[in-house]
Amino acid sequence: MRAYLDIETTFEGSISVIGIYRPDHGTIQLVDGGVSDINLYTALEGITTIVTFNGSSFDLPIIRRRLYADLRREYEHCDLRYVCRQHGLRGGLKAIEERLGITRETPGLTGWDAPHLWRRYEYQNDQAALRLLLCYNREDVINLAVLESLLAGTFLADPTSAVQVVMDKIS
Repeated sequence: MRAYLDIETTFEGSISVIGIYRPDHGTIQLVDGGVSDINLYTALEGITTIVTFNGSSFDLPIIRRRLYADLRREYEHCDLRYVCRQHGLRGGLKAIEERLGITRETPGLTGWDAPHLWRRYEYQNDQAALRLLLCYNREDVINLAVLESLLAGTFLADPTSAVQVVMDKIS
């Protein structure tokens, strides 16, 4: 069983959101105080392979450093950045999505926008910024599944079903 994982970080380098898409459960998002090793392992229960984009260099090392969870040691890992390169696709996830015709509700947003959105939520209680950040992260993890299915030449059933958000506070 595969899970598609992406994190968002703050300007200070802590994890603000861990997004996980599981075809068998939908999307799970660990947010703010909900970002913990226990919640992460609970969300990954039954998973054998974690799929990321550039997770070898970014997501998994940060999770290891911040949560002391060594996902590379405990799960198989597929980094789609390198799979894309094998198919002649270079660049970031958004550029590759655009090239392949994968659409988003949040066009134009990038990983650089995530800490800005988090800061607006954290310091100004901007609920719209939090909703946009969660939508952006959800699209990232769902589009990883779509991208992998396109690279494999298979069709993915509707991945947008259930969304579960785990956090300790939403004001």
